[in-house]
Order: sequence, then structure tokens, then C-alpha cells
Amino acid sequence: MQRGGIDVADTKTSVVDVVTEADKAVEELLRSQIAAARPDDAILGEEGDDKPGTSGVRWVLDPIDGTVNYLYGLPDCAVSVAAEVDGSLVAGAVVAIPTGQEYAAALGQGATRDGRPIGVRPTPPLGERLVLTGFGYQREVREHQAACVARLLPEVRDIRRMGSCALDLCHVADGSADAYVEAGPQPWDWSAGGLVLREAGGRFDLLDGSRTLGAGDLRNVVVGTPADGWDTFVEALGSAGFLA
Repeated sequence: MQRGGIDVADTKTSVVDVVTEADKAVEELLRSQIAAARPDDAILGEEGDDKPGTSGVRWVLDPIDGTVNYLYGLPDCAVSVAAEVDGSLVAGAVVAIPTGQEYAAALGQGATRDGRPIGVRPTPPLGERLVLTGFGYQREVREHQAACVARLLPEVRDIRRMGSCALDLCHVADGSADAYVEAGPQPWDWSAGGLVLREAGGRFDLLDGSRTLGAGDLRNVVVGTPADGWDTFVEALGSAGFLA
């Protein structure tokens, strides 16, 4: 199937959760380059099988984060690559596909956008915060997420759904938004962007949503915000139902 000249190769959790030929090709390229340079490293990718390793280093790959945006020609889609050492994130990069804009971070070295340092914006009161979010692809998952967002909306400035977890976290990191929350993203979605946010002065964490809906596990709630705005935002998320 094609849309706008882009081939849809497969679907995953539902008919609207698509995989394009580009997703597969980008991941194959990343895997081959990593394997050639560092054959003993492990690899976790969204589209391929886990590759075990012996070096203590694992690469976490999302070949296209925001695949539906990519399919429709919308700008918020990116390649996301992160590196872990013994389970701890140490480096990450998120590159926007349409523009080539690059967010990057290394543990203890700060975060950059196109090579220039970035930082989170000062934290406003809860009612003045612009919050980014996202939705899954299964009906029961969407219903739960939508209900939580509806309860959160009156408490904040506004909510945006841009379509890429990795870029959403980078937007908080560079001050283009105040916070991010989503129930259900996977490590390839948030690993690189989460490190960029931390290194930009924000706080990133996975909270326990304590909810499983059908095949959609929402127990990981991904949250990012400036560090000094954490407690107020998490309390609001609890009241909205994200953490119940």
C-alpha cells in the first residue's frame, strides 16, 4: 500500500499502527553500521529482533519515531539513537527527518540542538504550562489516554499532540514546551530524547500507571518536565488518572 509515494510495509498493534519500508531500511542501515564498528555490542530496535552482546553496551534504535507523520508528510518525525552502558543511558541523538535538525546529549556533558547548548525554560505555574502528549494505536488504550488528557486539559495552559515522543521530549528540553506525558511508549521512543531532556536541566522518569488494557500495557507513564516543576505536574497527572 502507498500513501503519497511512501510504501507501507506492515502493521503492528492495529491497522493504523503502520511500518513503512523506510522504517525497515533505516533500521537495517543503523544495525549494519553499528555491527561493523562495534560487533560485540547489543542492539534493541523497534523493527528488528533484539541482538545480544558481550561488551556491556546496548544501542536503542527507533528508525522513524512518528511514522504516521512521516507517512502523511508532517514534519514531526525523527531518527532516534541512544547508547547504554550496563543499563544506564550515556549518549543519545534525535534527528528530525524533514530538516536534519539534530538534538544530542552525552551523560554529564549537557544537551545541544545543532551543536548549540539548550536548556529548559523556567517553570510557570501549572495553569500556564503547555503540555505535549501522545496516543497509542489500540481502541481501549486511546480511550483511557483520551480520558486522562480531558481531565488534565482544564488544569494547564493547553495540550499539544505532535506525534513523536522523541521530539516531544526534545521540545521540552529546548523550551518549546513546558512538559510531556504519555502512557505506554517503549524504550526506543524515549531513550535518546529522555537523556537530551535530563542534560538540558529537565527531569525525565517512568512512572507506574498500574494499568493493563487488553494488549496495551500502560504501566509505563513517560513524564518529562523542568526539574523544579516535577511535583506539581505529577500530582496533576495523578488527579487526571494517568497514575491510577
